[in-house]
Amino acid sequence: MSQRQIIQVFEQYQKARMQFVQTVSDLASRPQNIEILQSAGVLSLLRPMLLDVVPTIQQTAALALGRLADHNDDLAEAVVKGDILPQLVHSLSTQNRFYKKAAAFVLRAVAKHSPELSQAVVACGGVDALVFCLEEFDPGVKEAAAWALGYIARHNAQLSQLVVDAGAVPLLVLCLQEPELALKRIAASGLSDISKHTPELAQTVVDTGAIAHLAQMILHPDAKLKRQVFSALSQMSKHSVSLAEMVVEAEIFPVAISCLRDPDEYVRKNVTTLMREVVKHTPELSQLIVNSGGIAAVVDYLGECHGNVRLPGIMMLGYVAAHTENLAMAVILSKGLPQLALCLSEEPESHVKAATVWSIGQIGHHTPEHAKAVATANLLPKMLELYMDANSSEDLQVKSKKALKSILQKCTYLPALEPLLYDAPSNILKHVVCQFSKVLPHCSKSRRLFVTSGGLKKVQEIDAEAGSPLQQYINAINSCYPEEIVRYYSPGYSEALLDRLENYQPA
Repeated sequence: MSQRQIIQVFEQYQKARMQFVQTVSDLASRPQNIEILQSAGVLSLLRPMLLDVVPTIQQTAALALGRLADHNDDLAEAVVKGDILPQLVHSLSTQNRFYKKAAAFVLRAVAKHSPELSQAVVACGGVDALVFCLEEFDPGVKEAAAWALGYIARHNAQLSQLVVDAGAVPLLVLCLQEPELALKRIAASGLSDISKHTPELAQTVVDTGAIAHLAQMILHPDAKLKRQVFSALSQMSKHSVSLAEMVVEAEIFPVAISCLRDPDEYVRKNVTTLMREVVKHTPELSQLIVNSGGIAAVVDYLGECHGNVRLPGIMMLGYVAAHTENLAMAVILSKGLPQLALCLSEEPESHVKAATVWSIGQIGHHTPEHAKAVATANLLPKMLELYMDANSSEDLQVKSKKALKSILQKCTYLPALEPLLYDAPSNILKHVVCQFSKVLPHCSKSRRLFVTSGGLKKVQEIDAEAGSPLQQYINAINSCYPEEIVRYYSPGYSEALLDRLENYQPA
């Protein structure tokens, strides 16, 4: 056999390996092929190819493994059990940039599924190796490493702390300053994932100067980058007053509020979430957003979107209103209540309705004026209906009841209370009747209207337990009227009159 023939055998074998690994990689990119590949034992065939003498075969094998592990947690677990991770981690520090990208992709694909699988990546030294890759010159390698670190950090505070301890945060902040758009996005996303768990982790990110760099990008033309920037700022703001103040001090308002007009739905949602996380802390922070035109902008935003993306805006209005009666009045004057009423009638999801009811409660519970604004928006019967609806979730029922009670205890606008006399169960009814018992003694016009509208008659029909608060309130109402009027509207009075007529003997 000649030398050429012998070399040809090796070339054919190399070609066959290359064809196999490329075909498997292509097949692995389609979900419908995954099960067949798995049952054919693809993982055990790919593993030796990670050590192939041909670099392209190594990279393609790693890419195929990443695609398989990315598909479901069973395959990701099989990659861990096949002892493939230590091999990949070792090669992250020795191989070329193409292989590093593919290896980081596999680590990300494994880590994304669960804290346990992320822990497996940590256990084989994956975090340190990935942080080392953040110092690479090639932006593609940095991006792949930052992405994997973000997926590890997002699961819980413990894993996030390991990423921080490995020195990832300052390097991610440097990545924010790189010219490559994709790298900026992933770095901002990674900082968001680290910040979200605890105040301490968020403080670590803030201490590296991340806020200033993120603040510079809020008007960037790329929507996906802005999504991540606002998400990261939200995750930092949510933990404490001091962190929220640091975000505000970066002078992102009122500029950020202009992004509520952004064409991208998720940019708008994340801006609203940031505003919600800032205003919830103190009246002063709320006032700052109000002064920047934040409430009117959020009310407009709620009118332009539907579904879950409304949730942060609904809650933002509630948080602002909760602080003081002046802030609640600012929400009312910005037409917040009609917009919340629309959300309540349009949204089918219980959790969105529950948040809306909660916000209405925060607006209406301050003073009779606030309660009247809620009542005239015809929201009391709607909240009562949600409380009594058997299809409402438990949370929605609890929030509806609590909001109703808090508003009723302030409401002195009787025309809005009267319909509730007919529909409310006794635990709500007592609050309604109580308000009548407070207002009627002091207003002759209301007393007259209460008779002519049928309210007094309805009160006489209420079956209250003797000595109960409800009975006491009814007695207080009755004492506002002459005895014969109360008797006239009491149940059975007409029958009693007829009986007297029958028994009456003319002289």
